[in-house]
Amino acid sequence: MSLISTSINIPGVIGNVNLVIDQLSAFFVVIISIISFIGVLYSIGYIKPYLNKNNNVFSHYVFLGILIVSMLLVTVVQNALAFLIVWEIMSLSSFFLVIFENEKKDTLGAGINYLITMHISVMFLIAGFVILSLKSGSLDFASFKNVLGNDSALANLVFILLFIGFGIKAGFVPFHSWLPRAHPAAPSHISGLMSGLMIKTGIYGILRTLSFIPVPSLEISYFVLVISIITALFGALYAIAQNDLKKLLAYSSIENIGIIGMGIAIGMLGLAYNNNIVAILGFSGGILHILNHAIFKPLLFFAAGAVYSKTHTKNIRKLGGLIKSMPSTAALFLIGTIAIIGLPPLNGFISEFLIYIALLNGLSIQNSSLLIIFVITIACLALVGAMALLCFTKAFSIVFLGHPRSEKASEVNHDISRIMLIPMAILALLILIIGLFPQYVIQLAIMPVNLFVNSANIMIADSYTQLLSIISLGGFSFILLFAFIYILRTLMLQNKSVYKHNTWGCAYKAINNRMQYAASSFVDLFLSFLAPFFITKSEIETPEGLFPKKARFALYIDDIFEFYIINPVLSLNKRIIESFYWIQGGNTQQYLLYGLIFLIITLVFTIGAR
Repeated sequence: MSLISTSINIPGVIGNVNLVIDQLSAFFVVIISIISFIGVLYSIGYIKPYLNKNNNVFSHYVFLGILIVSMLLVTVVQNALAFLIVWEIMSLSSFFLVIFENEKKDTLGAGINYLITMHISVMFLIAGFVILSLKSGSLDFASFKNVLGNDSALANLVFILLFIGFGIKAGFVPFHSWLPRAHPAAPSHISGLMSGLMIKTGIYGILRTLSFIPVPSLEISYFVLVISIITALFGALYAIAQNDLKKLLAYSSIENIGIIGMGIAIGMLGLAYNNNIVAILGFSGGILHILNHAIFKPLLFFAAGAVYSKTHTKNIRKLGGLIKSMPSTAALFLIGTIAIIGLPPLNGFISEFLIYIALLNGLSIQNSSLLIIFVITIACLALVGAMALLCFTKAFSIVFLGHPRSEKASEVNHDISRIMLIPMAILALLILIIGLFPQYVIQLAIMPVNLFVNSANIMIADSYTQLLSIISLGGFSFILLFAFIYILRTLMLQNKSVYKHNTWGCAYKAINNRMQYAASSFVDLFLSFLAPFFITKSEIETPEGLFPKKARFALYIDDIFEFYIINPVLSLNKRIIESFYWIQGGNTQQYLLYGLIFLIITLVFTIGAR
């Protein structure tokens, strides 16, 4: 059912293009509009130091506007060819935003990697839409439903093609390799918008494809679930291992895409097994997590940008002690970490809770295979939560607590400007509102669910609104208890001196930054159990002499999929290309000979055609 619709006629191949805002489109339009506005507001303060440099700020904002408009158009265009055009515009505009600091070699390399990957993505989308258009005889999305509804084999094929195309944009494993490169390279407000919004257009595409299929098959439902579980586990595991703050957040985005995919897959299985409760809760949890991630992930990227703007480093090992000089940023980052970990009373808990409830309800379905898979899924989701807790405990404590680990961190003497803090505070407030009023916010997620499950509003209202109301009451009680204890402590300590002493005693008078956990040592014990899943590189400078003055150890983690799959393919491609280097000899006579041979071949084919 469309809420708003119009159409425009584009002469030529495209023809009539329907622009439709239905329940699914409306959900994404609202999120994109609000978060984009907050991101642009934050960018005013972030970009200010670049005004006097060579970076073209004007073109940056032009491409930022194009990106926002193209994301909105992706969600409303209902014509296959027009969709691919705006999809490509979205990829190109985000490419130019990623390479804002193009004087840096790593930034340019990350941008080119992203652009190439996006064109691989669009090849799969073209293949899927070509099949649909040929079978239906139309480019309009509405015609695709009839085609896929009558042919399950075709529906599976098209879904797999489009899932890969959209999954590359979303960051599903093993299609994720562009994401940990592009996010750290881009300015922080762009990283926040790409992670919070742009990768969600891939999720939108998957959901839109599902809307073409009346009932998804068990094969593609299990396919999505397995891919999502692997994505969530892989993202969380590699996030823990990172020492680049923005790369850590990038892998965390992969983890959360996996959680969203798990919710969607559970909803698909609910439909496949004709269990509406499981379908509603699964889709609701996944779709609500889209909203939640679109709020807390930009907050975390903006906070990381605030740290970078003050210290000019993203290396966690060189940070520390920033809570003293950047208290507001630290508090807002802490809110984001609690939300992303999925702890109450913030928004991340609500969506993950719905997914857990969906899985528990799924255990009642009389199918032994599904029972085993759902039990494994519950265990995996719990493990992902535990790893997220370890990851963001490391991130917050190493960045903000303890003593500064470098001169750059120790030189920070004040927090960022209000123009950067206010957008972050707005996001933190939205996190709190969703966490404290889930019984009302759930209606936003239910709206798109109606596209997949009939009477979703009635069922969720009857069964689970009361449960969410109890969670809301628990959240308020927790906050009131915390406030009461804090006020009581303040009153009890009023007009009393509090003895402050260093953590280390026993004659240690001059504590330094070496008497604390490093980023690697903080998680070393956990990662050592999972060593086979990592490709590690280390740099060691061993201490020498009786009283060594310096020693150094650095550990670097390579992406295992990139190391074993992507890099060998790239190496093979490079060897093939190098085998033709002899063609480019630098000899003018040789190039003239090539031209003569080409003209002769063209002439022969022309005569033959006649």
